[in-house]
Amino acid sequence: MGSVERHPAKDEAEIVRGFLSVQARTAAEENRSLRRGTHAKGVCARAVFEVLDVATNYNPVLAKRLARGIYEKPGSYSATVRFANSSANVNSDWQPDVRSLSFAIELGPYAMAGTGARHDFSMQSAPTLPFNDVRAFVIYARVAGAPNETIALGSLPFQDQLVFARTKMAVLQQQRQAVQAYQQLRYWSNVPFRHGSEDVVKYSAAPVAANPVRALERRNPNALRDELLRHLNEDASMSAFDFGLQFLDIRHMTYRGKRQDAAFWIENAAIEWPEQQAPFHRVARLTLLRQSALSAPASEAMHIDVTGNSTADSAPIGSINRARWYAEEASRKARLDSV
Repeated sequence: MGSVERHPAKDEAEIVRGFLSVQARTAAEENRSLRRGTHAKGVCARAVFEVLDVATNYNPVLAKRLARGIYEKPGSYSATVRFANSSANVNSDWQPDVRSLSFAIELGPYAMAGTGARHDFSMQSAPTLPFNDVRAFVIYARVAGAPNETIALGSLPFQDQLVFARTKMAVLQQQRQAVQAYQQLRYWSNVPFRHGSEDVVKYSAAPVAANPVRALERRNPNALRDELLRHLNEDASMSAFDFGLQFLDIRHMTYRGKRQDAAFWIENAAIEWPEQQAPFHRVARLTLLRQSALSAPASEAMHIDVTGNSTADSAPIGSINRARWYAEEASRKARLDSV
């Protein structure tokens, strides 16, 4: 077999096959109905997304650059959030994993500008994705979705085996995170999005230092979920996350000491945008609402679509974003159709 070739339609189909296979296999192994192809175990709640007044927080030039789309003027939006573990399996919360924070904000009057009713965000507790590009994505999906991973890996040419090995190593490295409550973690968008007609940004949600938390119960396999539910139901003050934008700045950002063009930073999803050269700028705050946890059925019914539910000036860009949308859409359809 030759090296995995790059054909967008075939790549998308390969990724979809792999994700649907993993989704079906994990459901069969755990004797349960279909859940999400990734982030299978999670919990949802209500929140408020408050856009801050950037004009009072930044110099006029930077403020004007930040004030695009929903960040153009201060306002509050109702939101639904989902905290989850990244695995396709419903594992113990103590199993090493990357955690995620996804949320959808209801645009309300802003939707009258032709933006759609929602704006969705998806972030993880790691600044990058483990697969660097579509080639790595295809190879990983092919092997992970095969009935026998060893046989599938052995059937690949050596160069593709190396790509898979690098991706697998990145997955394992990202999973080696200390187990912390969802409300203590920082989350990143991993991939870039448009910001107006000229800029490209990544997102981050950083926990406020005062977020209430209690020690996790070591023997509880649902420790993260239960701590979040306890927090929502018992604490007087609610956790919040400062939401920031990081501009793609090719004039200052370097990789291994060299400047790169915009395509490099957009298309290499496993390479972090250096924060010391391109800092995040706080533009909003996401605050959980007390006693607002959704029921299990409502949580399962919720979905996030950063492509379908994006504004014209905040659409995802790059080949990884395009490729993953097909897998997420197919996974969602399979899950909801099985109910």
